[in-house]
Amino acid sequence: MQSAAGKTGRSRPLEFSGRLNRAGRSEMAELIRYFLEEASPEEISDLAFCAETLREKYYGKSVYFRGLIEFSSYCKNDCYYCGLQRSNSKARRYRLSEEEIVGRCALGRRLGFRTFVLQSGEDMYFTDERLCRIVSRIKTLFPDCAVTLSIGERSRDSYRRLYDAGADRYLLRHETADEAHYRKLHAPEMSLRNRMQCLYDLKEIGYQVGAGFMVDSPYQTCETLAEDFLFLRELQPEMVGIGPFIPHKDTRFADYYHPAAERTVILLALVRCLLPKVLLPATTALGTIDPFGREKGFRAGANVVMPNLSPPERRREYSLYDHKICTGDEAAECFQRLAGRIRKAGFVPDFSRGDPAGWRPRARRN
Repeated sequence: MQSAAGKTGRSRPLEFSGRLNRAGRSEMAELIRYFLEEASPEEISDLAFCAETLREKYYGKSVYFRGLIEFSSYCKNDCYYCGLQRSNSKARRYRLSEEEIVGRCALGRRLGFRTFVLQSGEDMYFTDERLCRIVSRIKTLFPDCAVTLSIGERSRDSYRRLYDAGADRYLLRHETADEAHYRKLHAPEMSLRNRMQCLYDLKEIGYQVGAGFMVDSPYQTCETLAEDFLFLRELQPEMVGIGPFIPHKDTRFADYYHPAAERTVILLALVRCLLPKVLLPATTALGTIDPFGREKGFRAGANVVMPNLSPPERRREYSLYDHKICTGDEAAECFQRLAGRIRKAGFVPDFSRGDPAGWRPRARRN
């Protein structure tokens, strides 16, 4: 295979992006394998240069801030890798009230945030009626702010009602686009086909949609990663969330190995080259496994961070994986320290809504 420098080329980021967007399944798998397993430090640097060039073309040096509110740790699903899985009797469960959720948004608004991400397990206590009321209140109180939901699989009608109530964005990581791989990570009643259909429904309704996958999850291969890239290319999401798989002590994968940041950083760069206009977070998980993980992500094309706005006493209880950082720079109250780190790395903290490049909103029903 030709060298990675020939694949990317510091002067040809658009050409490399075009190659990724034309690659078939086998070529995509081979490109991913090459960068993860064989590429030299110079070739990895060339890849990061391509990713940074494409991000700067559409977003400059901006890194967008979102305020994350983890409002329920209850979940009806039994995803084998997740600390919130319903069969984990050791998990500490909680729900925030409507007033608490709105209050955390009010705090975030005072701190300067213009996007709130409401995240939970798949908790059916939060009916459409409850959620629509919460979303509507937030949009009424803070009309200049965007509301992002990350609450799992629901019906198309539910997504439509939440959109009409004012929700702007929806995050639903597909985790893996390979059926056999999906089956090894999820309970039998769960369906990859349904999860993918949810993402297409969200797109058709008019949301800014976020998909994504875990890096180095159990049984992952370059071939399953190629399926992820092909699915993202077909879906064309506005956001892609990828982060390292980190084991949780109360799941069947408790003793699975602990990942290194480098593989996630390489895949971030490849996603940016595949989808140049995408909003791409440097995740909390990346910051958890490497104290400079976020900075490494920014230099590979990432341009979003999500400091935690949840009540401080609840942050450790929303335990998706072990050793999750939930105080310090990633806490919303301390976001100025994170903003300082971003400036030091050569980027610009941006507290606007941070919509995707070229985004045009779709009409909502009254």
